[in-house]
Amino acid sequence: MPTEPQPMVYEPIVALVLQGKKRTMIGHQTLEYGAGEVFVGAIDMPVLWQVIQANASEPFVSVSLFIDPSKLQGILLDMEPSDLPAFASGFGVTPVEEEVVEAFSRLLRVFARPQDVNFLAPLVEREILFRLLQGPHGAMLRQMAVSGSRLTQVRTALTWLKANFAVPIHIDDLASLTGMSVSVFHRHFKAVTAMTPIQYQKQLRLHEARRRLMEESGDATGVAFSVGYESQSQFTREYSRLFGAPPIRDVRRLHRLRADRFSANT
Repeated sequence: MPTEPQPMVYEPIVALVLQGKKRTMIGHQTLEYGAGEVFVGAIDMPVLWQVIQANASEPFVSVSLFIDPSKLQGILLDMEPSDLPAFASGFGVTPVEEEVVEAFSRLLRVFARPQDVNFLAPLVEREILFRLLQGPHGAMLRQMAVSGSRLTQVRTALTWLKANFAVPIHIDDLASLTGMSVSVFHRHFKAVTAMTPIQYQKQLRLHEARRRLMEESGDATGVAFSVGYESQSQFTREYSRLFGAPPIRDVRRLHRLRADRFSANT
């Protein structure tokens, strides 16, 4: 069935939709993709996602594979050398190529036979990555695999932001961390993530705040300060803008939805 928007931090991933349709909101960009389309992300991204097309007889079905940059590097060493492609965004959606679908089908069959997994799964995973490197997402994945590329420089900043989302950030320090000037860093950060560094940090804070409110405490003020906010009113305003309701009201609604879903399944 269709779902409510769900916050999540995507890791580098390839996600192939087999049935139904999904919406993913990254910064100010909204991507909708369904059966026969593939989402590829090369960075850690705070997103809102939801299933927008599914029903009891035709549920949403997708298959995903996390992307290991070191495996991409190994494949590139065995491919014909080429120039590093032009700078690319950190995510995208395209129609999937038949060879990628066939490789994913083989991977699922491998996992159905546990005795084959250790030997065959890495081979099929390598084929999937090889096919993607040759397709529309190839430029992005090459940037992801090559040390010193603009995308890997931005990923250095993202790693720092994920580990330090609750502390104030200084753009000069982030730019220095990546080895770029402030202006170049700003431009490439937004091209990769569809957000500014401040917006990216804000998304991380709000995602974590919602998780803590759902799982740990109903104290919105305490949670706001714990994720780095200095103003309760600013936290409430930005939380409401992202999730559609103030913190406590949003959490109560989510608890009701969970309870209703549990009752429907028992």
